[in-house]
Amino acid sequence: MSAWQVEVAGTLTTVQDLGRPGHAHLGVPRAGALDAPAAALANRLVGNDASAAVLETTLGGLAVRAGGGRWVAVTGAECRVLVDGEARAHGRAEWVPSGALLSLGTPTAGVRSYLAVGGGIAVDPVLGSRSTDTLAWVGPPRVVDGAALPVGQPGADPRPLDTPRPPRPGRLRLTAGPRQDWFAARALDVLAGAPYRVRAESNRIGLRLEGPGLERVRDGELASEGMVLGAVQVPPDGQPVVFLADHPPTGGYPVIAVVHAGDLWQCAQLRPGDEVRFSPRP
Repeated sequence: MSAWQVEVAGTLTTVQDLGRPGHAHLGVPRAGALDAPAAALANRLVGNDASAAVLETTLGGLAVRAGGGRWVAVTGAECRVLVDGEARAHGRAEWVPSGALLSLGTPTAGVRSYLAVGGGIAVDPVLGSRSTDTLAWVGPPRVVDGAALPVGQPGADPRPLDTPRPPRPGRLRLTAGPRQDWFAARALDVLAGAPYRVRAESNRIGLRLEGPGLERVRDGELASEGMVLGAVQVPPDGQPVVFLADHPPTGGYPVIAVVHAGDLWQCAQLRPGDEVRFSPRP
């Protein structure tokens, strides 16, 4: 096992894998890569198992020095990829020799990029996962400048090509939530029919939105109840929040809808000010 040295960690870089679902009864969020299809693609490109841990970096700026020669792949938000100053491809397996510096630039679009290294990021698992949860900080700590990241032994050969995913379609499909009786009769139609904007406070816990307020017809608050990934919770100000991978296991605001699991990766790549539209799930 070799170690890769982090020279610049960027704005927020964490280790992520498939997450740790099944621990909500302990108060532990699931975590895991926000853009799961991008992380899975990166692992496939370098020959890793789907469960291998990758680095999720926010708005680029990551620079790591290879402790041993490995195949790598960068996916997700498209950014400039350099190895010792020479341009390499995004979305393709690339060889990084031992001692070389791999750096990721600021994405031209999107927010989160994923770096897979042949053999995976081999930090110690916590509760069966190597994912960092940014709500309770279960799992490995956030990646910082100077950190040494262990890398496992490579498995299968890299793939020269893989099927690219389609571009972001722009609408998040909704299923009606369990607390419709807390809202005006047409509140779900308002949510599905109007554009919303991403607020700057958005993070791995939730995508906070700004747009037409969703009118309540009941006062007070719910007793805390279980929350699911993709739940659209509505605080008293009427502005919806989509729960993402690090969401709390329980919440006290009513859930008007749930975003389809297959669309949640889009939330990982939305920037503050970006437009979000919803549609009823067919």
